[in-house]
Amino acid sequence: MNTPFDEEPHEPRKPGRFAGLRASFLTGIVVIAPVALTVWLVWAVIGWIDSVVLPLVPYDFQPEKYIGINLRGVGVIIFLIFTIFVGWVAKGLIGRSLINFAESLVDRMPVVRSIYSGVKQIAETVFAQSERSFEKACLIQYPRKGIWAIGFISTTAKGEIARRAETSGELMSIFLPTTPNPTSGFLLFLPKEDVIELDMSVEEAAKLVISAGLVYPGDQMLESQDK
Repeated sequence: MNTPFDEEPHEPRKPGRFAGLRASFLTGIVVIAPVALTVWLVWAVIGWIDSVVLPLVPYDFQPEKYIGINLRGVGVIIFLIFTIFVGWVAKGLIGRSLINFAESLVDRMPVVRSIYSGVKQIAETVFAQSERSFEKACLIQYPRKGIWAIGFISTTAKGEIARRAETSGELMSIFLPTTPNPTSGFLLFLPKEDVIELDMSVEEAAKLVISAGLVYPGDQMLESQDK
């Protein structure tokens, strides 16, 4: 016997007429958006470099004078050639002497000195190619025991950090990235026995962090083996 408070059984709702079209549209957006944003960003950066470099080039040396069209990317080519030339000169004895002389002048300017040293440290950190990459991906317990997080092994702790840390064994410096932006994070110093090294590469671990746990390299390898 039904009462006025009893709910009538509902039939399962059938998918709408445009459900398939909406799913296809969303899939298309997922495919197109990264490509479109990447192309737009590269195009915008090229245009910005052209707008900065080309005004510094004499008009007689610009292609626009001869072909009548302002080709996008000419400023980038000029910038690359100029940068390579400056780097080649800086490696020589005369170049190093000029750089040391210029830096000695900058050191005498209070405000300029601070700006220059900060920019130089950032440039050396970003563009240095020797011994600056992470060694391996790892698993640590953070922010407390029982909660696991992916980190990247930088180096073995040295100097005052290693001497003053109250640990009997080796101390590792671990970079703990944030999601979905792995360029920001925390620097942690952990005993080596608390760090579990992973078999996955640093690139695969970075994909796992960026995807917020949606992309597992191990699962992909298992699927390929099953096939």
